[in-house]
Amino acid sequence: MKNGKPSIPILILAAGESKRMGERVKQLLPWKNTTLLENALAQARASQVEEVFVVLGANDEFIKKQTQLPDDICIYNENWSNGMGSSIVAGLKHLLSLPVEYDGMLVMLADQPLIDAAYIDQVIDTWGKARATITATGYENGLGVPAMFDKCHFTELLKLTKDYGARHIINDSNIKIINPQGKEMDIDTWQDYQNMIQQLN
Repeated sequence: MKNGKPSIPILILAAGESKRMGERVKQLLPWKNTTLLENALAQARASQVEEVFVVLGANDEFIKKQTQLPDDICIYNENWSNGMGSSIVAGLKHLLSLPVEYDGMLVMLADQPLIDAAYIDQVIDTWGKARATITATGYENGLGVPAMFDKCHFTELLKLTKDYGARHIINDSNIKIINPQGKEMDIDTWQDYQNMIQQLN
């Protein structure tokens, strides 16, 4: 707690290689007047959260150079090829190494450009008010991120592997689900990106 307020950092997961994008680096695709990654960072910083970190992996030096991300918010996941679970582990290990006792953490992705500060705050506020240790985003085929995890799940999250993702923890927990009303759409392929750009215009 800090000034009576929960101490919550945000982890933006941006370590993937984006093979389905071909030669393109997905994190750097243009979005409005910035990039997908910088848009996610801007929305996270505009939320009620004071600390935001970015987990990088594939193309990390190139991404940092192109975006001028400050070193102190960047976390390198050397096991990025093992998937999202490894990025959560890398990010959480870094958080636990800091001289802060966090009450929980929010996990979000760099490739969900419709996720805005208001939705991030909704996830956090719902977690704060609900008697649930996780607040997650509802999808047609299940639950996912953005998701807020209480610190009681930190030990379990540190055990994540590519075969044992956070979705397992989410589905087995005392959970509050939020309807994102379309904001959960992510970009996996070049066609996904083109479709979303057309909607933006």
